[in-house]
Amino acid sequence: MEFPTLWLAASPLIPVVLMGLAALWPRMAPASPAALWRSFQAFSLSALLIAIANLGFSVAGGSGSQPITTPGAGLADWPAFLLATPLGLSLAVLVQLLGTVIGAFSARYLQGEAGQARYLAALAAVLAAVQVLLLADHWVVLIAAWALVGVALQRLLCFYPERPFAQLAALKKRMADRAADALLIAAAALAWAEVGSGSLSALSTHLALHGLSLPLQVSAVALSLAVILRTALLPVHGWLIQVMEAPTPVSALLHAGVVNLGGFVLIRFAPLLEQALPARALLLAFGLGTAILAGMVMLTRISIKVRLAWSTVAQMGFMLLECALGLYTLAALHLIGHSLYKAHAFLGASTVVRQTRLQALHSTAPAAALSLALAPLLAGSVLLLAQSLPGQTAWPSWWSAVLALAWAPLLWQPSGRLGLVTRAQQTLWGLLMVLGLSAATLLAHALPLGLQDSPHPNLGLLALAGMAALYACLALLQRRPQALSRWRQWSYAGFYVDEAYTRLALRLSPRGWTPAAHKGAAPQATPRPLADAQV
Repeated sequence: MEFPTLWLAASPLIPVVLMGLAALWPRMAPASPAALWRSFQAFSLSALLIAIANLGFSVAGGSGSQPITTPGAGLADWPAFLLATPLGLSLAVLVQLLGTVIGAFSARYLQGEAGQARYLAALAAVLAAVQVLLLADHWVVLIAAWALVGVALQRLLCFYPERPFAQLAALKKRMADRAADALLIAAAALAWAEVGSGSLSALSTHLALHGLSLPLQVSAVALSLAVILRTALLPVHGWLIQVMEAPTPVSALLHAGVVNLGGFVLIRFAPLLEQALPARALLLAFGLGTAILAGMVMLTRISIKVRLAWSTVAQMGFMLLECALGLYTLAALHLIGHSLYKAHAFLGASTVVRQTRLQALHSTAPAAALSLALAPLLAGSVLLLAQSLPGQTAWPSWWSAVLALAWAPLLWQPSGRLGLVTRAQQTLWGLLMVLGLSAATLLAHALPLGLQDSPHPNLGLLALAGMAALYACLALLQRRPQALSRWRQWSYAGFYVDEAYTRLALRLSPRGWTPAAHKGAAPQATPRPLADAQV
């Protein structure tokens, strides 16, 4: 066996082992918090270097997906429960990079805090479980790894147990996770009974040979519902907003890494989804609805972290929309870009606050009516120009229209008296940003991620209609905000979609949701459930 093949046969498990050791290290070798953090960084950096080496060997050898075994151990006849895919190896590098940076940030952020060993162990456990999930090629491994991610994350969400909203967010996430686990088990049981194996590779082979049966249709729907619950789409998004009570690095880990896993799972099940129209329609409805509503709510938020949280909800909706449309390469690019952006945004939240205060000193004029009309046309022209290059037809025309609407605000011009030179400079800068985004999107299709898109034109036209409606609302808010005053009130309240879920959580766990310091105080009226901990 050649060395690259031998390396890929087992080396993707090394980051899992290293982060597992990091999780156990506080118990194995108790030490001061500073010493524990140095140990964590050593484990995490080693895992990152191994992950980079794994990706390098995969790209250089052009080996594609590689089953993970233990060479020379007599396990050749064992079923392959793990599979190193190009996308999985790429995301393993991303996850470990984010984990290393978040760990270094946490060591400074939590300096002097009690419970750092507990925090460190939970952080390492989350990273280890995510690494296993990225390698899963069996229903059992997938379900177990995703459940372990949630269990370890609960300890981070409740790092400050005296904060009631942190406890409420953890409870609501736990409820969503258990429901998602049940749906995943149901999907696995149906697929396993139909295919005769729990292997995901065997499922792909069965679909290629026999097509999609009714049990597999139901399995795809159950899988889609499970992903909707795990990725905090409306109406079960509330925990992602209220999790702001956790330490800032936990928010960065959650928004930049954990919540994005739903997109990876859908891409992993692309052979199943591309034949399951009901599941794709379900993802389209929830994804498009979440992208539109959460995008509107985000515009009403004052708190930087809460605005970022609503942005994540909207972006998760958009990512699942891409998966529903069969644009898996774009979904993978979206996943990577969103992870990097949200990690930077949360870890640099203090800088964003300063920038927002500076912007507040200058009144912002509404966008000019002419720019609102021309911006989508200019953005669409840039996209068509990029796609007109030889060999660059990477997506259907209706998706170019969707991207043109999404990127059009980059070309908005403020109303009022501005010099011709200033307007020309702003337009040129906006066009360059649209061109850069188009180039990055085209580049993603040239990367050896091993993904095969299967766009659905009818669902694509529905997505285009939804994005056009969102753009019309944004344009109306710019020119005639009073016409949507009632809509803005509902948007400020998050459209009240989280209230029912919050009441259910409080009914299932009828405990005192007040800080521990006040539990001895006189009884007070039960507070009204809130959709957001902060606004």
